[in-house]
Amino acid sequence: MAYSGKARVQKPAPHFSGTAVVDGTFEELSLTAYTSTKQWLVLGFVPMAWTFVCPTEIIAFSDRAPDFASRGASVVFASTDSEYSLLAWTNASRRDGGLGKVNIPLLSDKNHSLSKDYGVLIEEEGIALRGLFLIDPNGIVRQITINDLPVGRSVDETLRLLDAFQFTDKYGEVCPANWNPGEETIKATPEGNKAYLSKVHADTKMVDGPSNGAR
Repeated sequence: MAYSGKARVQKPAPHFSGTAVVDGTFEELSLTAYTSTKQWLVLGFVPMAWTFVCPTEIIAFSDRAPDFASRGASVVFASTDSEYSLLAWTNASRRDGGLGKVNIPLLSDKNHSLSKDYGVLIEEEGIALRGLFLIDPNGIVRQITINDLPVGRSVDETLRLLDAFQFTDKYGEVCPANWNPGEETIKATPEGNKAYLSKVHADTKMVDGPSNGAR
């Protein structure tokens, strides 16, 4: 079973520091490096290097790193592998199950402390579930997604969530289901909600309520 960690929405993200593979070298990486520069951070976990779904996720997020950067966000992926295994993974070609060059840091969590703190460690297997944590520039966890092992995550949905949180932080309005930039938002008051509903349901026909004899 997964370890019950400390990461909670609306609460400070658990601090982390460790060795990461960055552009083919080892670098020390910490949460403070992002919060001190007021960046958003997408912190993802993958179960294990040299597997099947994991490289598709890392490559997908790496390829979209410029989209995150344009929003003031960075992406880091962590696994319970050693930094040496992660480096070897980036040195192998994608045709052979490797990652090739990636544009995001890969953080080693070989002592499992990070996976425990974020509540994604499967203790009996020593690997992490597919957790994804959106952390704001103040170090507060804003969103958590944890997938079971067989299913990868969506880059587009992660960007949509980032856009939504940044919008509501800036403008104070709230974002309805499936919201994308440019669409209607809601002022969080009874009057604001009524104005929103009037716009999005302008073409909805009135439906009469049940008659007195209805059951």
